[in-house]
Amino acid sequence: MPCSNRALDGLLGQIADAEAAGVRIVHGGNRIDRPGFYLEPTIVTRIAEDNPLYQQEAFGPVLSFYVVDTEDEAIRLANATRFGLGSYVFDADVDHARQVAARLEAGMVYINSCFADSPSLPFGGVENSGFGRELSELGIAEFVNRKLVRVAR
Repeated sequence: MPCSNRALDGLLGQIADAEAAGVRIVHGGNRIDRPGFYLEPTIVTRIAEDNPLYQQEAFGPVLSFYVVDTEDEAIRLANATRFGLGSYVFDADVDHARQVAARLEAGMVYINSCFADSPSLPFGGVENSGFGRELSELGIAEFVNRKLVRVAR
């Protein structure tokens, strides 16, 4: 949920701009009338490549739902963003899911699970979804300035 009125207004603006540009709101899209900053869980479909929501991250309960015909098209769509925090692959064939995961441009790819983070796993994205990693050994290395000193014989 958004943590401030400004954040909620930003989400409502994203939804309104997307709707004006042609998305279909299947469910939600409105502020919940109660104390705090709550947005109804929102599902949008028919998101064309020229729609602003196609290239935006919505930090709230907004599901952008796409339908594709092929695996290659799904991978192209998943990678057609300036953001790459996390991706999810669901498949009964785990070996095939690993092949798909290798083609996704994301800092984290989960197979057959969602949000399985823990302090022992690195967390971070690629492109405009973060720089470097936090948590785990990879995360602490982000705070260490390593220096190589080599003496020639």
